[in-house]
Amino acid sequence: MEIATVVDLGRSALWAVLIISAPLLTVALGVGLFIGVIQAATSINEMTLSFIPKLVIMGATLALFGGWQLSMLVDYTRDIYKRIPALFS
Repeated sequence: MEIATVVDLGRSALWAVLIISAPLLTVALGVGLFIGVIQAATSINEMTLSFIPKLVIMGATLALFGGWQLSMLVDYTRDIYKRIPALFS
């Protein structure tokens, strides 16, 4: 295996992780920021106030984007399996 091939495999793996995790991470950041602003404005420092809404919203986001994320992961895995014969020739 050549170095360029390894770098390309690593790059495609990192890109797949970034694309697949982006919806969940973006929603978690947005909800956390919103709850943080509310807590700062009201001086309420309850840990469950930030955890429970984030958990509910993350579950809804996973339900909404889970099928797409799974299909992206399956497509990436199929692409890797298709590349195996070319790696060792």
